[in-house]
Amino acid sequence: MKVLALNGSPHMDEGNTGLILTAFLDGMRSAGADIESFCTRKLSIMPCLGDLDCWMKTPGECSIKDDMQILYPKFREADVVVYASPVYCAGITGPLKNLIDRLVPLYIPGQPVSDQLAVLISTCGAWELEAFSPLLVQMGAIFREHLAGSLLRPHAEMMKPMLAGPGRERAEAVIAAAREAGRQMAAVGRIAKEVLEDVGRELGSKEEFEKAFMEWMEGMKKAAEEKDR
Repeated sequence: MKVLALNGSPHMDEGNTGLILTAFLDGMRSAGADIESFCTRKLSIMPCLGDLDCWMKTPGECSIKDDMQILYPKFREADVVVYASPVYCAGITGPLKNLIDRLVPLYIPGQPVSDQLAVLISTCGAWELEAFSPLLVQMGAIFREHLAGSLLRPHAEMMKPMLAGPGRERAEAVIAAAREAGRQMAAVGRIAKEVLEDVGRELGSKEEFEKAFMEWMEGMKKAAEEKDR
């Protein structure tokens, strides 16, 4: 299985999204998947011009010469594309949406539709899973029946502190679930519902979350103040 992974987080592999994505891809590798990963922050990708020259004048070819020229062959070869993005307000991050808009040359009317599958990985700082609702509508509209599974991790800011201290077992169980999701995707082409639910399981009470969030905010404030000195 050939896999193309796209990390749309500005924090790349160091962020909460990268934490879940890394575990998922480790699981895919354990089942023999051939994986190539890219971070949108490192890519130079212009917005789509919307002229549809890639359909009319040069079918299958985009006239814009940027890093999408590197990605187009990889999209065509991939059996699975993993789209990873945090949710800051609603939907995926801008650079990743920009990249998806540029996939128009791969979907020429009248040509056979690819059976390529998509997997969504997303994290957010909100407590509830409902925070992902706009994202799921967006990605469902884009990929429809080709969206094979969505790994959603709410109150993700609790993950790293828990991995380094109290609550480590609960956080490690989420990482293990993400890894198992990747293994299943590579092995059988689908992910069990209960495994996806384990990725999004509550890590504690809402009171614990609110306390951890305030501590995180204080830490960010202090870091900003030290940077300004």
